[in-house]
Amino acid sequence: MTTRGVLYVHSAPRALCPHVEWAVAGVLGARVSLDWIKQPASPGTWRAELSWQGEPGTASKLASALRGWRMLRFEVTSEPCSTAEGERYSSTPELGIFHAVTGMHGDILIPEDRLRAAVDRAARGETELEAEISRLLGKPWDDELEPFRYAGEGAPVRWLHQVV
Repeated sequence: MTTRGVLYVHSAPRALCPHVEWAVAGVLGARVSLDWIKQPASPGTWRAELSWQGEPGTASKLASALRGWRMLRFEVTSEPCSTAEGERYSSTPELGIFHAVTGMHGDILIPEDRLRAAVDRAARGETELEAEISRLLGKPWDDELEPFRYAGEGAPVRWLHQVV
């Protein structure tokens, strides 16, 4: 069974670009050459997009391969398939990495244990419930990445199929 998804590298310093390609190639099992374009939202950085197809869990492997670089902003998505829910990973230097499970319509699915923990923290007065839910939905990551997403409108997307 395969799924497909998209890797959005929203901003990367020029020196990091070949390392991103090598990391992605290592996960996908095929040579990767991204079309890097300047990122106007962060002068001196570059952006690229790559559509991919592979086994369920590929998004997780891509996010793991990229998460160690502090200067990198990226998102990885995968569509749900018959054997797995979809996924979304977002990463920023300031916030770190966010993971969400997504349903067939793109909605974020929050496991009940995470909801219960959020309600418990709010009940103990550690935080506001609204802030907890916002975090579970990835709003801080969306807020930080939105200017980078907007700057990428009209960017080319290339398809690469994972060698299985």
